[in-house]
Amino acid sequence: MERMLIYQFMPRLWNSIGNDSAEPRSGKFSDVDEGFLGYLRDMGFSHLWLTGVVRHATTVPFEGCPPSEEQVVKGKAGSPYAIVDYYDVNPYMADNVDDRMGEFESLIKRVHDSGLKLLIDFVPNHVARDYGLKGLVRKDVRALGADDDRSVHWKPGNDFFYYPGQALSLPSQGGMRVASGYSEMPAKASGNCFSPSPGVNDWYETVRINYCDFHTPTWDRMYDIVRYWCLKGVDGFRCDMVEMVPWQFFKWLIARIKEEFPKVVFVAEVYSREQYRHYVEEVGFDFLYDKSGLYDSLRALVEGHGTARSITWSWQSLGDLQPHMLNFLENHDEQRFASDFFGHDAGRSFAALAAGLLLNTSPYMVYNGEEIGERGMDCEGFSGRDGRTTIFDWWTPGYAPSLIEWIRTGKGLTDKEMALLERWRSALRTASLEPAFSRGGTFDLCYCNEHSWGFDPERQHAFLRGVPERVYLVVCNFSSDKACLDVNIPREAFCHFGNDRGSEVIRGISVPADDYVLIPV
Repeated sequence: MERMLIYQFMPRLWNSIGNDSAEPRSGKFSDVDEGFLGYLRDMGFSHLWLTGVVRHATTVPFEGCPPSEEQVVKGKAGSPYAIVDYYDVNPYMADNVDDRMGEFESLIKRVHDSGLKLLIDFVPNHVARDYGLKGLVRKDVRALGADDDRSVHWKPGNDFFYYPGQALSLPSQGGMRVASGYSEMPAKASGNCFSPSPGVNDWYETVRINYCDFHTPTWDRMYDIVRYWCLKGVDGFRCDMVEMVPWQFFKWLIARIKEEFPKVVFVAEVYSREQYRHYVEEVGFDFLYDKSGLYDSLRALVEGHGTARSITWSWQSLGDLQPHMLNFLENHDEQRFASDFFGHDAGRSFAALAAGLLLNTSPYMVYNGEEIGERGMDCEGFSGRDGRTTIFDWWTPGYAPSLIEWIRTGKGLTDKEMALLERWRSALRTASLEPAFSRGGTFDLCYCNEHSWGFDPERQHAFLRGVPERVYLVVCNFSSDKACLDVNIPREAFCHFGNDRGSEVIRGISVPADDYVLIPV
């Protein structure tokens, strides 16, 4: 089976127009062309996750698509997680707004023709503040909340939570006030808090959906949405903040969808590590974010206050769950590795990359621009300079013009960007094409190298990957200094891969600072 390697891509950001958070500028569905898809295949990716496809609230009007009030939109472009219509795609990504769904369907075909599979977001836990108020493209579908009893805070048949007799009060720079351009009476609970007066750091642009831990009409509505996209040919869903929705719903949804679409995959954004096994074995998710495990361990290591031993602890504690973990160093929620808030320099990322990508056969995810060292240090509209690439405003990230030019013409990257790209390409292709890494086993060598010459178990990590006919040694160095060390490989390590060899010591291995080496043994 092909190793699952995901490329997260937000089409809106794929443009070369320049930076002005207030002026609409966006990449298009048509930009995901044969050249772009060929680039992904050449890099070794198997899946493309398109972020921000389903139509969300924005302050800009498009033909047939009224804008939302600015008070209920974060930024000018709006969050891709504030959905205004689950059955539509964003008009700003289309060359012809009236044919936007047709353009998206053509994109799906291009993705499949290239040999890739397509993931999109499923946002089950909340919708935009004005969801359904501007009309839905499917006239045969009742909007969520259309039949709610708004005289009560909660009842099983309601899609939303209400505050009878209280108007919505939205945050502003001067404190709390009722927004002048948008009114909500009674107020609905926001996406992440139960209050008619959400704060500026809350998800005030969204409304929380009411789920019960037993079957309600809301379940059926959400099932119909997922099935709609499956029928379009979507291969899987990254499910947003699943811990904010009763697990009983997801267990029912996944089982029912897979009866008709058995190959569709479900990826859960989960943060409670103690719930990992539950979400895989009981609920049925195919893959889970391992943010609270390996990501946090690697980040602490890079920042200088963690230990390399945590890689072994994370790996061992997961046991048979490991193949269900989705590993990463970046995504749209996390700070860019090269930012001043994390690793400072993309050239320091390779030890962490190897530990997440080469240690086992778990899926791995790369965020658009990560492969050439995007820093995320622009001062962008709503989010400001926070080390992340904005998801709220019209923007051209620093990586976009040069990477677009390089994919289209083979020019445009600096020498440093080219060097980074080649390192990422080499690592990803190794993970996807070399059997020892795409399907082979793992043997952690740290326990038998605690006292090996030059080996620092706090800053170095060593492991074997292999199949019977081929075994590799990987040594990761999380020190800011070059390491020179010996690695002991016991006989049982070779036996693990079906090789009848005696123990060996690989001497004088030189590993650059913040990097890794890969050695056939």
